Order: sequence, then C-alpha cells, then structure tokens
Amino acid sequence: MRHRKKGKILSRKIGPRKALFKDLACALVLNDKIKTTEAKAKAVKPIIERLISRGKVNNLDNLRKINSYLQNKKATDKILQELGPRYQERNGGYLRIVKIGDRRGDGAPIVILELV
Repeated sequence: MRHRKKGKILSRKIGPRKALFKDLACALVLNDKIKTTEAKAKAVKPIIERLISRGKVNNLDNLRKINSYLQNKKATDKILQELGPRYQERNGGYLRIVKIGDRRGDGAPIVILELV
C-alpha cells in the first residue's frame, strides 16, 4: 500500500523517473512551454517551481543546487539571470497547465505546461 508516500511513480523505476523529470524540467526552462501528458505535468510542476524560487537569489549556493539537478549550463543560467528576476515579485505559481485534449493513440490527456 502507498500510505504516506509522496510523488508519482508513473510506471517507472527510480532512475528513469528521475531522468524524465530532469529532462522535462530542462526542456521547459529552455523553451518556456512543453506539451506532455497531464500526469507528467502535475508531477514535474513542484520541482520546477522550487528551482525558480531558488533562482530568485543569484548566489553561488543556488547556482550549484540548480545545476546539480538540471546538469545543463544554459538552463541554469536562464533560471538565475532571466526567470529569477522575472518572478521576483511573485510568490509562487510560475506555471500554468492548459488542457488541450486526448492523445490519439491511447487517449491519455495531453496538456501544455507553460511559464506564466
């Protein structure tokens, strides 16, 4: 039973799941919007919001923490130099999930995850 367990499993083992979340977060930061399934979007949303909140203060510790998760220099620089100052006055809620319908093959709900 999954009593008191946090997070979504998404039918993956821990390694592929972490890689999926890292890739989705990196793609969203670099492109400002991505199209994915609703379950993946809801699972990765708190991760990205934490990274952007950390990027509001541009110091060495935050640079290292963001870079240790994303492992992409361009995405890290964009969070610290562009997204952090953009959302300086905002207290969370940096992302929007817009439903666009169902996927044709298996009927999975597809959404657009975008920065506000």
